[in-house]
Amino acid sequence: MMCGAPTATQPATAETQHIADQVRSQLEEKENKKFPVFKAVSFRTQVVAGTNHFIKVHVGDENFVHLRVFESLPHENKPLALSDYQTNKTKGDELTYF
Repeated sequence: MMCGAPTATQPATAETQHIADQVRSQLEEKENKKFPVFKAVSFRTQVVAGTNHFIKVHVGDENFVHLRVFESLPHENKPLALSDYQTNKTKGDELTYF
């Protein structure tokens, strides 16, 4: 993987779901709502001064959100942070990096 270039979109893994679960409360607070479902379906990563995780998450019915989660470098010892997100996404919307 080239530093700065995002990977191709891949199916979500258990690790992807774990990352999404760790920022769920941050998203629910920002959106002022609880999501009945929170299932990661696909992801991309981008190595920067840490790692950006772009995750497509099914949040119920036909609704999806795209998350950008920042994972700092290990020596910084910081928690995962929800850097940005996009709502009103559909199953067919491509997961892009933003």
